[in-house]
Amino acid sequence: ALPGLATRVLLTLGTADLAPFAGLAGVSFVVRMIEAPARPPLPGCTVVTGRGPFDAEAEADLLRRHRIDAVVTKASGGDASAAKLTAARILGLPVVMIRRPPPEPGLAVETVAEVLEWLDHIRAGPDNPPAQES
Repeated sequence: ALPGLATRVLLTLGTADLAPFAGLAGVSFVVRMIEAPARPPLPGCTVVTGRGPFDAEAEADLLRRHRIDAVVTKASGGDASAAKLTAARILGLPVVMIRRPPPEPGLAVETVAEVLEWLDHIRAGPDNPPAQES
C-alpha cells in the first residue's frame, strides 16, 4: 500500500515486523525503536529512539521534523498508539494499521482475578468443585 501513498514513512513496529518494508522503491523510513540498534534495521532508514507514552503534541512534532507523510503502526489493543494516531489525524496523514494476529488457541484470561479463579478451579479438580463463598 505504501508505494504511491507516501514517500517518507514512520514505522512503529517491532524489529521482527520490518523485513517486508526492505527494498520498497521510492519510500524512505523513519523507524522508532526503544533502544538504538547496533545496525539500522532497514537499509537507509533513520532510527529515532524513545519509550512511550508519548503525547500528541510530541508525536506531531516528530512527524513534522522528519517530514513524514504516512504512519505505519500495529493495532496494539491499548492506548499506546493513541497519540501518534491523533497527531496523524491532526496533520491529515494516512495511517496503515497492521492487524493483530489471531490469538493462540486455548484458554485466555485478562485479569489477575480470572487467573486466580482458574487456578482454584484446576486445584479443585473434577471431583472437588471450587469452594463457594457464603
